Amino acid sequence: MDVHDSAPPAAGRPGAGSACCAPAGGGGARPATPGLPRARRPVGAGMVALPGGTFRMGNEDAHANPGDGEGPVREVTVSPFRLDRTAITNARFASFVKDTGYVTAAERFGWSYVFAGFLTPERVRATRGASGTPWWRGVEGTAWRTPEGPGSGIGDRAQHPVTHVTWDDAQAYAAWAGKRLPTEAEWEYAARGGLDQARYPWGDDLTPRGRWRCNIWQGEFPVVNTFEDGYQGTAPVDAYRPNAYGLHNMVGNVWEWVADRFTASHPAAPRTDPRGPEEGASRVMRGGSYLCHDSYCNRYRVAARTANTPDSSSGNCGFRCAADA
Repeated sequence: MDVHDSAPPAAGRPGAGSACCAPAGGGGARPATPGLPRARRPVGAGMVALPGGTFRMGNEDAHANPGDGEGPVREVTVSPFRLDRTAITNARFASFVKDTGYVTAAERFGWSYVFAGFLTPERVRATRGASGTPWWRGVEGTAWRTPEGPGSGIGDRAQHPVTHVTWDDAQAYAAWAGKRLPTEAEWEYAARGGLDQARYPWGDDLTPRGRWRCNIWQGEFPVVNTFEDGYQGTAPVDAYRPNAYGLHNMVGNVWEWVADRFTASHPAAPRTDPRGPEEGASRVMRGGSYLCHDSYCNRYRVAARTANTPDSSSGNCGFRCAADA
């Protein structure tokens, strides 16, 4: 896929943030999460029960990104909990919307960020780029049902992860489902699949026996994607083999919102069921996405992390839910 040179940003839209992994910025004031009816299916359906325990969280080797707060490596204990086997799909999110009438932030704001490689050159020139990351374009009419703007759809992507959802949207879905977002410690414990300090959910080799185990960018970012892993954009939520805990796509495909606010420093306590700082403007995202590439964003590792404002949405961010044991 070739990405054409982008023209100067068009006028008429609020300025965007400059996060390299997903652009920041919403279109207006954050709404309160409404009261929602509960989902009709049992809370535990499609979830994996995890025993909890103590593990070594974080990373401080040469692959760590300075400023991200991956380190220091520290022992953390999490209580037993349950986690969705996969990211929330378009089909499941559609059930939520049908049941509640929920309207996402992108639908209310009237736009969201789309990767330029999915747009025609004419649409790229007619849209506004995110500051410092011109491959992100603010496209009017983009939302979870129309992930590349007007004329696009999810008819063939029912089992792909829902995208263009903010942290607030994820919270609303979780409330309806009788679940919650996982803490950052729970997410990393689950992603590691019982492996101690491995780089990926399956080990240290990105492509064991020459086989891709996650959906990330191959080629020259952002101009050429050879999609050797089989996918140009999102992949089905169970596209690759699960880790040892039975969890699919814990890295790559889409970033996943977690509950914690972001901090680059980690206090010595508490180290049992930590929940991040009580204040802060940004929420943590984990796992990387189909746009991650070693040349600019090697955050498709289990210890990698980034953050964004809770009213931000883009075509490479989704979520999965957790529940208490």
